[in-house]
Amino acid sequence: MEQIHIKLGRNLKSIRQTRGLSLDKVAELTGVSKAMLGQIERGETSPTISIIWKIANGLRLSFTTLIEEPPSEVAVITKDELEPLLESGGQYRVYPMFPFEPTKKFEVYSVEMDTGCMHESEAHSPGVEEYILVSTGTLVIEIQNTSYTVGAGSAVRYAADQPHLYRNAGDDIVRYDAIIYYP
Repeated sequence: MEQIHIKLGRNLKSIRQTRGLSLDKVAELTGVSKAMLGQIERGETSPTISIIWKIANGLRLSFTTLIEEPPSEVAVITKDELEPLLESGGQYRVYPMFPFEPTKKFEVYSVEMDTGCMHESEAHSPGVEEYILVSTGTLVIEIQNTSYTVGAGSAVRYAADQPHLYRNAGDDIVRYDAIIYYP
């Protein structure tokens, strides 16, 4: 399977060229430097999740549009076959299970957070919603200075078009599935 940063570079370049955008214009739209965008397009770097979100938000795309492969009729996804996106020194692992498809308007991730891990997420595009289904551990989500504790077997839905923070508040690894809906 092709590495994520290679797919990301190819997809970013294709989207940029299809839209007739220069690297300068993409840098202006996303807040990511022209040099970094060039390195990403050439597959020379593996950007952080935060950088990928900046690109996705700036270009008004779903996150997985940048890392997806063409879909097939039936897809059986095994997490072990996926290359996770890593943050916080590998303590925050995101597995892109089902990439965004314009006709479906959502994408699905499986996420693992080690004990003590915290991840800040920038605001997504207007109207974007997240649905979080916790399978193990205790996840705390902070939105507008309010904390929501979500335990194993529970779920939460919220408007993700504002900054939000995920925190593993327990003694065990947190595993959850995230569905991100794009209106």
